[in-house]
Amino acid sequence: MPELLAGALLVGLVLYALLGGADYGGGMWDVLASGPRAEAQRALVAEAIAPVWEANHVWLILVIVLLFTAFPAAFAAIMIVLHVPLTLMLIGIVLRGAAFAFRAYDPDHGPRRQRWARLFAGASVVVPILLGTVVGAIAAGRVVLRDGLPVYGFVGAWLQPFPLAVGALALALFAYLAAVYLTVEAADPALREDFRRRALAAQAAVVVTAALAYALAAGAAPLVHRGLAALSWGVPLWLGTAACAAGGVAALLVRRFALARVLAVGEVSAVLAGWAVAQYPYLVPPDLTIQGAAAPPTVLWVVTVAVAAGAPILLPSVAYLFWVFKSASLARRTR
Repeated sequence: MPELLAGALLVGLVLYALLGGADYGGGMWDVLASGPRAEAQRALVAEAIAPVWEANHVWLILVIVLLFTAFPAAFAAIMIVLHVPLTLMLIGIVLRGAAFAFRAYDPDHGPRRQRWARLFAGASVVVPILLGTVVGAIAAGRVVLRDGLPVYGFVGAWLQPFPLAVGALALALFAYLAAVYLTVEAADPALREDFRRRALAAQAAVVVTAALAYALAAGAAPLVHRGLAALSWGVPLWLGTAACAAGGVAALLVRRFALARVLAVGEVSAVLAGWAVAQYPYLVPPDLTIQGAAAPPTVLWVVTVAVAAGAPILLPSVAYLFWVFKSASLARRTR
């Protein structure tokens, strides 16, 4: 059961990256909108995000609830050691949502609306970096408590080159996802071309930040670095990730946008799966394994039943939500 619930944690994190992460990337493209179609670019981002941005946080809630019920020791260590970036991340999520709503409905189209727009864009950039930094700190084995106190401090645990490099990688991945998704959402060919070019630029940033993070992992996160180099599964994972990345670029070059979206999803999923498998069997290295951090079996049984009963309700509901709100844009594109 611990491994099964750890797998559910990974699935929830992947879904949050694929859906919520793309929303953050859309916010970044909002602030970087430029050229004669800048307002049209912002309008497309808002139209794509508006129906689903709040629903996407259900995956983050799922991850948090699973973590503190099924793996309380890991939850306690992460929340104590990394409370600074996690609190900043939470503030950013709240401010981002509020700014998005106020910008959309504020009748003042002057300086006040611009302030909401800047707040929305800034939070959209900062939150992914903080999320990646938290992942990087966990992978680096810096979430360590001794007598209830963090060994590396409340700031030194995460304000390091490797976690920050992972944060930059998260931002690049989210920007890439958003740009690829928006090529599919756009009905105007000129707008589609704008986001096609942005997707190619973001993929270049993904390659650079991924290479930097992997290079830093040799000294900062040796467990993950060794795991990624393991011949038993490392080579297929590397090849799969590289194939998705190269295939996504090729699909964008020949303007096969639906295929590019599938390959972008595969690339991000492979990156997150690689991190999880590389540090297996640790949930929070170097002290807490999946088995060691797990709650008592009676609790695990209840959580497993709840997940098994809830998934058939949650997954179709989210799919129906997307179908309802995205079918209109699909109809516009096919007219």
